Amino acid sequence: MTGNTLASRSAYMRHFTRFYTQKAGVLNEVLLDSAYGLTEARLIYEMAVRQTCSAKELSADLELDPGYISRCLKKMQKLGLIQKSPACEDRRQMNITLTDRGQSEFNNLDQKSSALFGNLLKDLSDAQQATLLEAMGTIETLLKGSRSPSDPVIIRPHRPGDLGWIVSAHGRLYFEEYGWNTDFEAMVAEIAAEFLNNYKPGREICWIAERAGQNLGSAVVVEEDEKTAKLRLVILDRPARGTGIGKRLVEECLNFARSVGYERMNLWTNANLHAAIAIYEKLGFEKISEEPHHSYGKDLVGQFWTKDL
Repeated sequence: MTGNTLASRSAYMRHFTRFYTQKAGVLNEVLLDSAYGLTEARLIYEMAVRQTCSAKELSADLELDPGYISRCLKKMQKLGLIQKSPACEDRRQMNITLTDRGQSEFNNLDQKSSALFGNLLKDLSDAQQATLLEAMGTIETLLKGSRSPSDPVIIRPHRPGDLGWIVSAHGRLYFEEYGWNTDFEAMVAEIAAEFLNNYKPGREICWIAERAGQNLGSAVVVEEDEKTAKLRLVILDRPARGTGIGKRLVEECLNFARSVGYERMNLWTNANLHAAIAIYEKLGFEKISEEPHHSYGKDLVGQFWTKDL
């Protein structure tokens, strides 16, 4: 990357930050028409969520100067928002909690914040809201450099557009990571189309793992015969790897299959998909057979796995 390219990207990030801070209402001297600045409001939020904490913890977690934190807390104590008490494990350390007045102020700030961002979202369609949240989640993941963002992961049934995401994710990831050609993406598209065209509610399901509006993974159960379910289209995008989400998706498929009366579940995979195979083994699938084949521009070894339910 050239110096000019980095400078231009940096300039756009600064532009976006100026735009967003204005939209979020944090340029005012006080936040949300309250008596508090941005840092004070954040401290109130942190103490409400944590219930009890120390000044040292707040300074470290928020990456703020300890002296600045100390001055803010002294002001808040004078206002009757917080109270301090010696920690049981170390009497030199002070635990900080919100008073009833502090909790009331938090509730007021929380309601105003929800209303502010609700107003930003209300004029956007569901699809636009999902796109916005996905972009925000991507920004957080890239800048945070964390595999465990704070937003919860939900496992939900598919909605319109999800099967398209599954096809795109398979085509992109398997090309980037294994060099598979577009024959693979075409096959996944056929499987997705077959699922949508012949969907059997109550016998089949597509689970989507989602965080902050961003799809992270999928797993699909289809009917192979009256007693046998088939696991298909298991995919996990990079931000979700190593977090246990893949295992959760397959477990949901197993639970669904049991609940609707299937007696076994089958799946077909390739021997080089080691992370997926580790999940199948951990959940009790057994490899029945394998066979070499040439597909998607590569020499591969296909494997057939099954599990009694």
